[in-house]
Amino acid sequence: MKKLVLILIVIFTIALVGFLFIFFTRYISDGEGVQAGQLTTFMHKGFVIKTYEGKIIQTGLKNAKGAIESNTVEFSVEDQEIADSLMRCTGRDVELHYKHYPNSFFWRGEQKVIVDKIVSVSKSTY
Repeated sequence: MKKLVLILIVIFTIALVGFLFIFFTRYISDGEGVQAGQLTTFMHKGFVIKTYEGKIIQTGLKNAKGAIESNTVEFSVEDQEIADSLMRCTGRDVELHYKHYPNSFFWRGEQKVIVDKIVSVSKSTY
């Protein structure tokens, strides 16, 4: 009887730790903000579980030698409405509100950065 109770306690503890890990990495973000740049790529990607993935390029960043470089930001989108809107914005300047999560999950997207709102869209100046 004691052995059965001990096994049940161990199983319960492992299940609780697993649940808490998934909960905190799935629903609790460790940061959020706004990224701005030119939307260069946005696609619906995957074989079995399809996710929305995109890239924006932030230009005008100078390196230590004074040369202008660009920074690529990759992100995923969960919301179908936001994804549909971004599909029509390729080549435009966008400002996207995002949340950063500690881990990425295959059903949410490949990236840890998840866009949850489009702040603004304008014609590209490049």
